[in-house]
Amino acid sequence: MNLPPGGHVHPTQDDAFLASFSEGVGGPVGSRAGRHPWWTPVRVVLALATICLALGLVQKSSCYQASWQNGVERYTHMCYSDLPYQYTGRGLAELSWPYSDDEEVRARYPVMEYPAVIAYWAWGTAHVTHWLSGSPDLSPRYATPADRLAGLEGITDEARRYVAVNAVGLAGLALVAVWLLAGVHRHRPWDAALVAASPALLLTAWINWDLLALVFVAGALWAWSRDRPVLTGVMIGLGTATKLYPLFLLGALLVIGIRERRLKDVAAAALFALVAWGFANLPGYVSGPDEWAHFWTFNSDRGADLGSLWLVIDQAYDVGFDPATINLWSWGLFAVWCLGVLVIGLRAPETPRFAQLGLLILIGFLLLNKVYSPQYVLWLLPLAALARPRWRDHLVWQGGEVFYFAMVWFYLGGFLDPSGGGDVGFYWVAILVRALAELYLVGLVVRDVLRPEHDPVRARPPGPPQSMTTRSNVVAV
Repeated sequence: MNLPPGGHVHPTQDDAFLASFSEGVGGPVGSRAGRHPWWTPVRVVLALATICLALGLVQKSSCYQASWQNGVERYTHMCYSDLPYQYTGRGLAELSWPYSDDEEVRARYPVMEYPAVIAYWAWGTAHVTHWLSGSPDLSPRYATPADRLAGLEGITDEARRYVAVNAVGLAGLALVAVWLLAGVHRHRPWDAALVAASPALLLTAWINWDLLALVFVAGALWAWSRDRPVLTGVMIGLGTATKLYPLFLLGALLVIGIRERRLKDVAAAALFALVAWGFANLPGYVSGPDEWAHFWTFNSDRGADLGSLWLVIDQAYDVGFDPATINLWSWGLFAVWCLGVLVIGLRAPETPRFAQLGLLILIGFLLLNKVYSPQYVLWLLPLAALARPRWRDHLVWQGGEVFYFAMVWFYLGGFLDPSGGGDVGFYWVAILVRALAELYLVGLVVRDVLRPEHDPVRARPPGPPQSMTTRSNVVAV
């Protein structure tokens, strides 16, 4: 492989969009550019991620200053976060175990509606918050009605501190994820910058705990690229114990296993995914089986919810979908979608890459799911960055995601309601724009799979343009 200076593909030589964009700062890197002794590509990408995550905290600062107590500001400033509300609304301020079957705890608080790893993380960071708060006496809280706990002295500051503790911890995991992604394709570390400098990451990183699952997905992609199927399975299992969607990566591995006759590796990954998922869920299940099962029943009983195409159909045509109907159709259509991905994967001239297949499967799930919370875009980020490492395409796709991000808060704040009453049609438009943006990404990846010469990762890295060789004093990183 004919690689540029530094032993890696440089983005200004590989991506026409970045090449044209770089003209304002000296143009693409030249053939004689040297390497900086410290600023390696991975360190630059990690620095970009740090800046992006810090700006995300700045974006949430107005809500932080108001302790998320201003009901309107969280929507007008688009700085909403679930974390402070979970702290007071799920018993974390009293250090209640999320899967406790204690009658008094369950009488005061509903069960957390998240999978096990998120519940453990939320409970663990609550303990850190209490320690940083001087380990306050909890007895006054037990004597206060749960719906008034948020107004108790010291709780507001504690809830803000809880958000800060989670922000630090999640930021660290996000940096680990970026580091792993930079190592998936050893000659393309810069592809991880598509995650590190993502507008979607900036806006949605602190809404919920979805960054926890992202690091496991990144770990699975890294482990598979190193031919370590057991570790791949462990990462998928832990990811599935955090959010359901990493489970679908096993479908991508199945296609690869059939194509490359590596079904033993796929079986090993699936087995260890099951083992890791089981061990991760064991503490929650043993301590409260009914409480552990709440995640599954909660999602099964859920109707057409925010951001879904089902919501558009339900509201536009007054269908009145019941949850059982949506469950049947969404899973049935998703099975058909997965069958389509299987056919495309088997008919492709070359074996599709893990990230490509994973992205196609996951977008199908999100398009057909009953809900699309704004932070779900984080699910797609690592797969999209490696499946289609082109900045123009990511900006088009994330433009649709950012548009939806803004509209969902305006919708929840009631700012999109027509003056004469009635349905909120503009919110439907936002959902459709986001769906079309995701389908745009699907179209590009399907083309890359069926015509591998269009795949940026498979294409031969270009050398520096002849007209740019005079720019040889630029230091490459």
